[in-house]
Amino acid sequence: MIIGIETSCDETAAGIVDTDGRLLANIVSSQADIHARYGGIVPEIASRQHVRDVSAVVETALEHADLEWSHIDAVAVTNGPGLAGSLMVGVNYAKGAAAAATKPLIGVNHLVGHVMAAFIRLPTDDVSSTSAPDQVSETHAPVANALIDLGDSPAMCLIVSGGHTELVLAQSDGVDLKFKLVGETRDDAAGEAFDKAARAIGLPYPGGPAIQNAADT
Repeated sequence: MIIGIETSCDETAAGIVDTDGRLLANIVSSQADIHARYGGIVPEIASRQHVRDVSAVVETALEHADLEWSHIDAVAVTNGPGLAGSLMVGVNYAKGAAAAATKPLIGVNHLVGHVMAAFIRLPTDDVSSTSAPDQVSETHAPVANALIDLGDSPAMCLIVSGGHTELVLAQSDGVDLKFKLVGETRDDAAGEAFDKAARAIGLPYPGGPAIQNAADT
């Protein structure tokens, strides 16, 4: 049983996965409405909000999965890349939680998480989601077949996110995937380009959905 903690940018999240590959909890607290006032993510505000949210998000994940810390075998946490202040909040919380519960701590590159998500096989009819107060959303996917399938490797993976646009070659050694960076943007990633373009033409943050909505109309 592993609990994962994510605070790399502007969302505080915690998920729990059991040894059968079932997602027992997926709790996210979004800061989108907060940063929309400023037209983009303000790192200092993001890190302070993580401080406010991280404990509640983790405890909500445990409650949702009906688990105690004694049931957890390891604590995983995003240790990069991301906003320095935001990462520090998650890493420090995870260090404290792992030490207090005497569990091993696993650092995770969140870009590897993006790539690995493409190898997860989920029966779509088993996934349900509900909304909770205070910008916290809960997703519960009790699917025993939610396992990583490495049969599709080698694979050329395209990561297109807010802060990174990269081509990564993923190859299986029979047990794990190994990654090799093939190419990346020299300056802005796709998400940053959308936000800057939206701001330049007077559209709100986040830029991607705003530009899409404008295009649809």
